[in-house]
Amino acid sequence: MTASRWIPLENNPEVLNSWAYKAGLVSSDSGFSDIYGFDDELLGMVPRPVKAVLLLFPISSAFEERRKEEDQKIIDEGSLNDKGVVLWIKQTISNACGTIGLLHALLNADVSLDPDSPLAKFAKECKDKTPEERAKFLETTPLFASIHAEAASTGQSVVPTDLDTDLHFCCFVEVSVDGTSHLVELDGRRAGPVDRGVCEDLLIDTIKFVKDTYVAKSASIHFSMTSLGPPEF
Repeated sequence: MTASRWIPLENNPEVLNSWAYKAGLVSSDSGFSDIYGFDDELLGMVPRPVKAVLLLFPISSAFEERRKEEDQKIIDEGSLNDKGVVLWIKQTISNACGTIGLLHALLNADVSLDPDSPLAKFAKECKDKTPEERAKFLETTPLFASIHAEAASTGQSVVPTDLDTDLHFCCFVEVSVDGTSHLVELDGRRAGPVDRGVCEDLLIDTIKFVKDTYVAKSASIHFSMTSLGPPEF
């Protein structure tokens, strides 16, 4: 990790939309909304169509073991990043997983961006760069550091003095792979994008995967999810 360290973001729509709209997401087109639970009634409240899902989860020893195994498979066999069908960024800034998750969501989803915005400029600069080069550009560009700090200060919690945290963001998007829709997990701490298989409904398939793979194997209650879709205005 670089010496650079940011304030952790909260996974709530107020914070995420503050970041996204300052960075260039067109507010009349899309926004982030809470996913309050896994049952059908609560999922029915999520604005559709869902274009990306952000998950905030507690890092555990069991998760780290699974991550190492999957990362080694990615290193050995390659990933969707090599096919150029998804834009993935390696995380090198401590506590920047919220911004990395937002970038993964907004740059891989079908959303409208202000063409002169930081998001549009970042996408243009990073299009032909490697994930490591994208990470270095994020470290050195002023495009997002101040936006991240402003968004972090709009949350419901007091800004922590101890910036160490075991909570981490990842993003789920739907990607076309050889003409078939796949559920893809994007996490800057990984060795690359993780293909989670054929996707028929982004929200439902993500919920099932998170329940089976994250929640069911953890004793923690510190999970939260938000969706990117039509704005709730």
